[in-house]
Amino acid sequence: MRYAIGVEYDGSGFYGWQTQRQEPTVQASLESALAAVADHPVRVACAGRTDTGVHAICQVAHFDSEAERTPRSWILGANSNLPPGVCLLWVKPVDDDFHARFSALARSYRYVIANRWVRPSLDAGRVCWERRPLDAAAMREGAQALLGEHDFSAFRSAGCSANHPVREVQSLDVRRDGDRVVVDITANGFLYHMVRNIAGTLLKVGRGEQAVDWVREILEGRDRRLAGATASPDGLYFCAARYPERFGLPTGDVAFPMREGD
Repeated sequence: MRYAIGVEYDGSGFYGWQTQRQEPTVQASLESALAAVADHPVRVACAGRTDTGVHAICQVAHFDSEAERTPRSWILGANSNLPPGVCLLWVKPVDDDFHARFSALARSYRYVIANRWVRPSLDAGRVCWERRPLDAAAMREGAQALLGEHDFSAFRSAGCSANHPVREVQSLDVRRDGDRVVVDITANGFLYHMVRNIAGTLLKVGRGEQAVDWVREILEGRDRRLAGATASPDGLYFCAARYPERFGLPTGDVAFPMREGD
């Protein structure tokens, strides 16, 4: 049986998603916890691998198991074996042709910036801190140049393994909520560090260091060296992945609970 799972985690306590020599990782923690419930080794694949320090509101993954367990049993059993920084939100049996990565139609990320002159304490490690005032309206205006299908080479970091740099950004919004500036972006796929590089570029616009039209110039120039610096991983959240309706996975309100005013 194949199962899809929704996973929430605080990335500040992990060396990213993918199992590697450095520990702990989210994937290794999940595989160990699920194996304890299944009584056999388990391998997990996710919708979008996250780097060290990056968080997830609802990462989607899948695993196969011969063990017969109810969704409730998987959740309670796995969560009792997981470290405090990660938990299962939901479990759902799916068809064998479901793949958390390759079946996804789109993925959504959120980048959160604490914009105040004193550093955050309660949210340390969970937000990017920018002490200089940001013009969120200018950032939003500049971001509109990135909507649609484009060559995103200017926002692609070295080491990216994608076959090509063309992606379709389906929505991109920047808004202020008190002393926070929030960037929400959904695309059919993302390049390595693409969201953090976009955030770093928009920060230069927000600080008044570059004009609104500069974002379009950077996009069209396709030169990573001319764009903004890669923003901190602290403020980045994998929020949701969207799949064909036939899989019947939780959507929208369940997978992406953070909204304006929350």
